[in-house]
Amino acid sequence: MKAVELSSSGGARLQARLFTPATSDTPVQAAVLIAPAMGVRQDYYADFAAWLARQGYVALTLDYRGMGASRPHDKRRSLRGFDADLFDWADDIDAAIEHLISAAPDAPLYVVGHSLGAQLPGMLKHRERIAGLVSVAAGSGYWRDNAPPLKRVVLYFWHVLVPAATWFHGYFPGARLKKVGDLPRGVILQWRRWCMHPRYHVGHEGKALRRQFAAASFPVVALSITDDELMTERGTRVLIDCYENAPRELQRIAPADGNAQRIGHFGFFRAQFEATLWTRVTQLFQRFAAGASA
Repeated sequence: MKAVELSSSGGARLQARLFTPATSDTPVQAAVLIAPAMGVRQDYYADFAAWLARQGYVALTLDYRGMGASRPHDKRRSLRGFDADLFDWADDIDAAIEHLISAAPDAPLYVVGHSLGAQLPGMLKHRERIAGLVSVAAGSGYWRDNAPPLKRVVLYFWHVLVPAATWFHGYFPGARLKKVGDLPRGVILQWRRWCMHPRYHVGHEGKALRRQFAAASFPVVALSITDDELMTERGTRVLIDCYENAPRELQRIAPADGNAQRIGHFGFFRAQFEATLWTRVTQLFQRFAAGASA
């Protein structure tokens, strides 16, 4: 693993980590970008990225601007005044793709998007370089499509807690509130607007964004977790249907598929699933490659 610094739009400096096969004579299967969920640090995906490297993949993890290791030192205590929205985070993924292309120029590039990380690829400038998207525990954030436990509290979250806390602090202090994590003001308020619309981001942002998603042609396979406490199967279908002209498929995954009692929204990337759920991902990469060469 090598720590790398990336340059994104507006001069943002991003901290990322590049995982490569241990020996240079190992043939590179593909390049894989692991796009994180909202409020989740890249550290969480390190075991998965290292495992991919052992299978012959070049993998990259990153923290979006303002998050984790990409949070400026002068903003460690507070994100007040930090300017970023979800379009900026899409730019950050583009910067990561550019680095992966330079690191493995001849390899196909796949994206594994966890939650938010699968919602943004249709917005990317480099979406034509993506050879396949594996969506993990991702879907529309529209509140009516939330899982029942979340739906019971989400209107309070969006209509009371988020506006009040963001107004008072100048950012969303999620770490203090034990909700999602600290988020820039622009990110949380844009996300709120998306979650109020039945078509989520392509609905709220309008025709320009719908056209971008419609232009995506890479295959999409969504892994929908049956015991996901945040996301429903319906929400996942709404999301992948945003990629309306892409080949797309939804697969349901139950805890029994990983010989576990629980997976949930955040469990897929735990090392206990190395021999079960993780191998599904590399099998999908092989399917993507076979489809491209067919």
